[in-house]
Amino acid sequence: MLTREEFIRTAGQQMDAIFRLAFSCLKSRTDADDVTQTVLLRLYERQRPFESDDHLRHWLIRVTLNECKRYWRSPWRRTEDFDSYAGTLTFEAPRDGELFEAVMALDGKYRVVIWLYYYEGYTIAEIARLLHLPGGTVGTRLKRARERLRGMLSEEAER
Repeated sequence: MLTREEFIRTAGQQMDAIFRLAFSCLKSRTDADDVTQTVLLRLYERQRPFESDDHLRHWLIRVTLNECKRYWRSPWRRTEDFDSYAGTLTFEAPRDGELFEAVMALDGKYRVVIWLYYYEGYTIAEIARLLHLPGGTVGTRLKRARERLRGMLSEEAER
């Protein structure tokens, strides 16, 4: 069990990563906030210690993905206009905004592998373990996601 100080430190370090993963799965800021809160509550209530920082990160990602799945199945699931939220975001370069919108337009199974691979820096093998999928499936999803992103961004450039 984490002490109060350890929990505060860990929550501060990991909250943004949990939110971004939840948002990439759910495409809703309020739902992502709810999932983040639930994951942090589960972290606070966890009795067993973590073996390492990597174990903690893997556990947080797995719990976040499970909570997102639970949200998708919930009959009370709210919907939020993604475009209105995306309009409130600011990016350093216009190309970053285009990339964000293209990634968010992908199917959920592709968004998650893109986020874990490029943003979190996980290898294909690590993503396969996290998602409980064969490595070949993760590699295929990553390849297809890249192809779709390339197609969407080249269409934007042609306009």
